[in-house]
Amino acid sequence: MCRVLKVHRSGYYAWKQNPLSRRAVEDAHLLVEIKRSFDDSDRIYGSPRVHCDLREAGVVCGLNRVARIMRCAQLKSVRGYRKPRFKAGKPAIVAPNRLQQQFSVAQADTTWVTDITYVRTYEGWLYVAVVIDLYSRTVVGWSMKPNMMTDIVLDALMMAKWRRRPKQPVIIHSDQGSQFGSDDFARWCKDNQLVPSMSRRGNCYDNAVAESFFSSLKKERIQRKIYRTRDEAKSDIFDYIESFYNCKRRHSHIGQVSPMTFEKLHRGS
Repeated sequence: MCRVLKVHRSGYYAWKQNPLSRRAVEDAHLLVEIKRSFDDSDRIYGSPRVHCDLREAGVVCGLNRVARIMRCAQLKSVRGYRKPRFKAGKPAIVAPNRLQQQFSVAQADTTWVTDITYVRTYEGWLYVAVVIDLYSRTVVGWSMKPNMMTDIVLDALMMAKWRRRPKQPVIIHSDQGSQFGSDDFARWCKDNQLVPSMSRRGNCYDNAVAESFFSSLKKERIQRKIYRTRDEAKSDIFDYIESFYNCKRRHSHIGQVSPMTFEKLHRGS
């Protein structure tokens, strides 16, 4: 073989005694740490978030190196899917658009966004409503029901109000769904110091933060499961929101830390 490949036998035996370079050995050790971070995230993190985990663990390495090792090991983050774009419709009638796509706010509990999505189960649809604080992207309230009546939104708002106990009026931004345009919703907001704000009809960009959360929920958890019952779906979505998203999941908008970590770091500032 050495004669055919025209290499020295001494070189072959030297390689056989130490077949891997120092760089390759380091990459192999680094891959163990990368897999640990990747598995802890339920196999949804890409190289930027894995790199943040490694830095916090005291591992010194570059982002491009992490990306290369993950690519070679075929560790791929969960990716979303493109949605059709919608043209803007008529201006909101029930409430004006007070948000105006200003998704960064300086204080907690000044601006919340809310929306509803649906989850398929063998028992039928399960509808999920959430309330998100734009300051830290924390899901401060949520509700899950087998129908889309106004109660699902009011229950999520009630949880948010009970958890956060805001001391000043809070803007609550939504789309123009029937639940948010109902008299019950308007009265509840007025009685609880919430100021309604609505996107233009057919414009999904004004509520992009809520849409982004639902996209993450579906691609990182729901689309990877098959739910036999609504209770099974409720339990899994509860685990995603309370045990992973709020507490552990790194968010690029707030510096690659979890929403609760961000609030602890900036508490009192």
